[in-house]
Amino acid sequence: MTKAIHVLVVDDHRLFAEALGLLLVHHPGFELMGSAADAREALELCLERAPDVVLMDIDLPGMDGIEATARIRELCPEARVVVVTAMQSPGLIARALAAGACGFVPKTKASDDLVGIITRAAAGEIVMPAGDLALVLAELQMERPEGEHAGALLASLTDRETEILRALAEGRSTVEVAELLAISPLTVQSHVKSILAKLGVHSKIEAVTLAWRHGLASFSRTA
Repeated sequence: MTKAIHVLVVDDHRLFAEALGLLLVHHPGFELMGSAADAREALELCLERAPDVVLMDIDLPGMDGIEATARIRELCPEARVVVVTAMQSPGLIARALAAGACGFVPKTKASDDLVGIITRAAAGEIVMPAGDLALVLAELQMERPEGEHAGALLASLTDRETEILRALAEGRSTVEVAELLAISPLTVQSHVKSILAKLGVHSKIEAVTLAWRHGLASFSRTA
């Protein structure tokens, strides 16, 4: 039997949070770990209940959702954070990704679409909104806080590791990367571990964000 995906909802709009909760409760593949109305409560529930996926609003009272995302990724690194919000500026998406979110989806998404997004996020994929993300990539590349050091780290990757990171940065899943390069998913996972160690990061989204910032690849696929 497939393990249910544990999901935490973080949103201070009660009706929206309740609607998401009902969707999750009535879907056999998900288990609702609770609902938080602010970042403090979200952090407490993450530490207590270890959700697989956190659906995070940005416009929260006190600490905003982007800062909360960074804190969750620091305290609960296994949790995948998907930002779900009505605000969709390229700078906001870039900040969310830089904070460690694995994706960004608008609140206008249909419930069936959200089910797929949560499932993909739990599987370790990067999920993004439909549309041209060139401006988002430009925002990330403009920041480049890592400077020459990050460029040197990327240059330390082997040709195969660079191929894999580029494919991940283009939005491909582990299975798709394996098929593209005619290797096994386990081999891809082994290379990913090496990539994370060489880049000094803790997750694929951090590695991919680094690749985006330094022009290694462009994201052309959508949620």
